[in-house]
Amino acid sequence: MRSKIYFASDFHLGTPNYAKSLAREKKVVAWLESIKNDAKEIYLLGDIFDFWFEYKTVVPKGFTRLLGKIAELSDAGIPIKFFTGNHDLWMKDYFEKELNVEVYHHPITAEWNGKKFFIGHGDGLGPKDYGYKFINKIFKNKFCQWLFAQLHPGIGIKIAQLWSKKSRNSNSSDKKFLGEEKEHLLIYAKDALRKEHFDFFIFGHRHIPLDITLSNNVNGKENKSHASSNSQSRYINLGDWITHYSYAEFDGTELKLKYFNQQEQQQE
Repeated sequence: MRSKIYFASDFHLGTPNYAKSLAREKKVVAWLESIKNDAKEIYLLGDIFDFWFEYKTVVPKGFTRLLGKIAELSDAGIPIKFFTGNHDLWMKDYFEKELNVEVYHHPITAEWNGKKFFIGHGDGLGPKDYGYKFINKIFKNKFCQWLFAQLHPGIGIKIAQLWSKKSRNSNSSDKKFLGEEKEHLLIYAKDALRKEHFDFFIFGHRHIPLDITLSNNVNGKENKSHASSNSQSRYINLGDWITHYSYAEFDGTELKLKYFNQQEQQQE
């Protein structure tokens, strides 16, 4: 029975080289295979590719196994939702047309069995980080995207891959928990709870698996929009598939942060 909702992010396929990316892609496909019989929906929360740009008639080559598995699951009637991240934000309608996968460029809210979710990749949310937010506006500008599309794919994709590598290297020191007062997404979640209750905030982007309990009692004032006696929320960061192979599973009642072990799956 398909009753579970799955969340994963930050596969970063394409990095650091072909061999390692291919091994990681096969592991992602094995995970998707392992959940296909009980998956009600699958949410992929961005940076699935280390770089993605859709020209009018060209997309980056590779990733055949992942795209084939997504097509298989989609054709089997499993809804798959794709969120763009800061590395694959230049996604247009290829996934929607070819794979019947909904693509989201902004966070969304959802509700299952009375549980409210806030879901997104997470880049650009929270305080400060003004440099990134400025660059992100340029990347999302339609005229800038049109200019980039005028480059031959062999040149444009090469430039983008170099930029992606530089961005990843500059942020490599941030792949550790900074504390509740410095984690931008955690601050964002706490601020959001001042206005509206959510049972779960689910993000990617940070590359570290986190499961942190939040209270609706912000600054000593309870959020009155939540009538339930349970005033707690949870902030979930999905980690990545470069180091952690982590994902979240919601069975309709409980949400668990889990880790994929391919050998254990094969033994079952």
